[in-house]
Amino acid sequence: MSTGAARGSGRGGAGTVPLEGLRVPPELSARVPAEVRGTGREDVRLLVSRGRRVVHRVFRELPGQLRAGDVLVVNTSPTLSAAVDGRLGAEPVVVHFSTRGRGRGAGARWAVELRSPDGAGTTVPRAGGPPGAVVRLPGGARLVLRAPLVPGADRLWWASAEVAVPELLARYGRPIRYRYTARDQPAAAYRTVFSVPCPDGSGSAEMPSASRPFTGALVAELVSRGVQFAPVTLHTGVSSPEAHEPPYPERFSVPATTAWLVNAARAAGGRIVAVGTTAVRSLESAAGPSGAVVPTAGWTDLVVTPRRGVRVVDGLLTGLHEPEASHLLMLEALAGREALVLAYEEALRRAYLWHEFGDTHLILPAESTHIASC
Repeated sequence: MSTGAARGSGRGGAGTVPLEGLRVPPELSARVPAEVRGTGREDVRLLVSRGRRVVHRVFRELPGQLRAGDVLVVNTSPTLSAAVDGRLGAEPVVVHFSTRGRGRGAGARWAVELRSPDGAGTTVPRAGGPPGAVVRLPGGARLVLRAPLVPGADRLWWASAEVAVPELLARYGRPIRYRYTARDQPAAAYRTVFSVPCPDGSGSAEMPSASRPFTGALVAELVSRGVQFAPVTLHTGVSSPEAHEPPYPERFSVPATTAWLVNAARAAGGRIVAVGTTAVRSLESAAGPSGAVVPTAGWTDLVVTPRRGVRVVDGLLTGLHEPEASHLLMLEALAGREALVLAYEEALRRAYLWHEFGDTHLILPAESTHIASC
């Protein structure tokens, strides 16, 4: 398997635009789910990159891009209805519950983001704080802001609630919605076929969206072709489309069965394809220097960059990310900068759709030219 450093060594070539110079026009934001646009989840488009070679497919054609012995690593974290209305003094706010910290039940610490309603059903950024500020929540509960998650920053704060947050979210919450979406969608629109409820009510503030296009029928077809699935769990916090911050620590778990399957597949020459950047972060956090994966559970603050490279993952199935997003460092570690720029230029030229309800991108090793027969 080639190293992450080798995959990330391309620095751009003639005729390419620097990745930071690419701009995604607003009309390429997916405003509603694919099934609302008149097609099924599996009918979103699939951009396939093998080094500098780019081809265009539909997601339901994914089985033809993989081969027997490949392992798809999927995130089983369920999506929480993580947005709740509240009031800070006389000011209306929307609380985005991001990540559970210490404790459980009433009094548990949560990382939260306060946002201001924009009058059109979505929100705009606002600073959090100050320490000790009290947000009144539905049902008479209170949320007390304690301290910034990152010293000196004011977007995300540690807070404690006088109520069990999972129960609060189940009763009063709704999925987090950003301004590029047309309207609120039901919780089912943010549920993937791989999501598994957690006994303690934990979950992701935002959907592990790379796996959204999968259906039960597509999973069955992949299994029938010899592609295997391995679960991990990483509870994602809120994204940062305005601040472009690097990922912060998140809770994850790589079970023993997944570690065994991934190691066995690698030893047999199979490819490990992560479904989503969260799956990459989980696997790479559980891998030693040799690439062997060990069962691991806890917190990860790993940021995968071209310099760090990847040790386990051969490919990645993901959405399309904003050019300034920190996730693109991970994609560059896998694909190389030149190949990634070429793929994104092609996605823009063909008007692919961005964000959680948008189209998908499959990155495979350049040396992989075998395509399974239909």
